[in-house]
Amino acid sequence: MIKKALLHTALGIAGSLFVSAAMAADFQLSSPSIKPNSTLTADQVFNGFGCTGKNISPELVWSNAPAGTKSFALTVYDPDAPTGSGWWHWVAYNIPANTTKIAAGAGTVDGKNLPAGTEQGRTDFGSTGFGGACPPVGDKPHRYIFTLHALSTDKLEIPEGATAALVGYMINANRIGQTSFTAYYGR
Repeated sequence: MIKKALLHTALGIAGSLFVSAAMAADFQLSSPSIKPNSTLTADQVFNGFGCTGKNISPELVWSNAPAGTKSFALTVYDPDAPTGSGWWHWVAYNIPANTTKIAAGAGTVDGKNLPAGTEQGRTDFGSTGFGGACPPVGDKPHRYIFTLHALSTDKLEIPEGATAALVGYMINANRIGQTSFTAYYGR
């Protein structure tokens, strides 16, 4: 009897994992201007720190969010930055659940073109808004991971000026799904 109960429990867990994996596979993030595993253009390169790009956040679109999504958060992260902890290029959160895209150029410091209610955290450039790629000269191309997080809460309660690490903690505590793509840039 115990073996039969354990088998049913194991099958139930396996079935749930299969359904969750299938649902997560449907959640998609893309950009009309950045193809996965491509090289970022001058539009997404920082203008400062020795870089001379346009520093324009890309258009991002998504579909098939997990059931129960109450809001989204967006992060852009470079794990290859020679800091010991990577580099946060963009942190946006409290994106309304009915949102399916963010327009190109919306990641300005004032965030006025982001969906209503969206807030931005401080990046490792020391300000809010999108901060484009700017790896050190001579480094191998760095990875820029664009990740959309589906959250189980309408709003993350985060103090103004919070670090990307604190925002990340709150995202991870409320995440029910995520989707991402990676692009590269070197100089």
